[in-house]
Amino acid sequence: MTALTRIVWILMLLVVQTYGQKGLVFDGQLSAFGNYSPDSELDILIGARYIPKLDYAIPLDSTKTLDFQVSADIYGATLFSPFYKGEADGYIDPYRIWARYKGRQFEIRAGLQKIDFGVATLLRPLQWFNEIDPRDPLGLTDGVYAVLGRYYFLNNANIWIWGLYGNENTRGFDTLKTYKYDPEFGGRVQFPVPKGELGISYHHRTADSEDLPGTPEFEKIPENRIALDGKWDVEIGLWFEASYIHKSKDVGILTNQTLLNLGMDYTFGIGSGLNAVVEHLITSFDTDPFQFVNNTNLTALHLTYPLGLFDNLSVIVYEDWTLSNTTFFMSYEHQFKKLTGYVMAYYNPKIQRGIQINDLINVFAGPGFRLMLVYNH
Repeated sequence: MTALTRIVWILMLLVVQTYGQKGLVFDGQLSAFGNYSPDSELDILIGARYIPKLDYAIPLDSTKTLDFQVSADIYGATLFSPFYKGEADGYIDPYRIWARYKGRQFEIRAGLQKIDFGVATLLRPLQWFNEIDPRDPLGLTDGVYAVLGRYYFLNNANIWIWGLYGNENTRGFDTLKTYKYDPEFGGRVQFPVPKGELGISYHHRTADSEDLPGTPEFEKIPENRIALDGKWDVEIGLWFEASYIHKSKDVGILTNQTLLNLGMDYTFGIGSGLNAVVEHLITSFDTDPFQFVNNTNLTALHLTYPLGLFDNLSVIVYEDWTLSNTTFFMSYEHQFKKLTGYVMAYYNPKIQRGIQINDLINVFAGPGFRLMLVYNH
């Protein structure tokens, strides 16, 4: 737990003691799952996760509020092959711990939080601060330690400014870890255009060379990234995300990284409505800017179809044209009175490039089958 998180946690305890229980809300999410992956040495996974969440809000006046959120990620699972061997894993980690001061057109949030923006949904060059996997129906992701400020104009334009400290894990398309003892900072401007919106984003961080062969261990590598994204609704939905990442030291083909996503979606008038999302991602890793020598091309397709008020079917397919790899995922969802059930089938190649793999869910190579029950209280 970082110093910023400790401050937020202590501040929330002091506020609750001072102002009492009014405005205090407790809820949570409990999920239990079982997974069968016949190509794995340990082919059966059984586990559960509980994310309890505590919210507390203090109205300061008619337009301003001070609120807090604390939640934890409590996980336990066993991975085994019957009558052969097995292993168990479990942990209790902070999931969200933040304080926020917000008004009618602004907010400032500090602590362990989720930061997410951009217009792409499957192959995301702008997934700079989270690890949301589109195949995860719960949308789980670790948070980052940050201070985030946002201001919303009356014409739907908005400005984001952020600073991060104490984060080291890779996120999105990061090729190297972050040097956790150097601050990160950046911002974003998003503004309306005819029939759509445009966004410009910038971020600076210091990469850590610890995992980079041929580079002195713990050498700090300053990195700057800039991105442009846009989305329009013109009969069909159209969007793009483009990101350029430059490291200020020569680290071979990892010195310059270019990513371009083009996407569209449309709902066909078939039955209850078949929604289709298609995205194509081009990535390039080069020693010099915009060489486009070491390229990869990936295409993703997401189909969703409501079978009724309580049932939904979805399919996600990724195709890596460079490696001729296909990733397949299908999910059937049913809403019970107090539970949500999922039946999932998948096939994952051994190498998955450009696909966000969430550390909070288990992704096994080969075919597999997964059952999950979710209870929100």
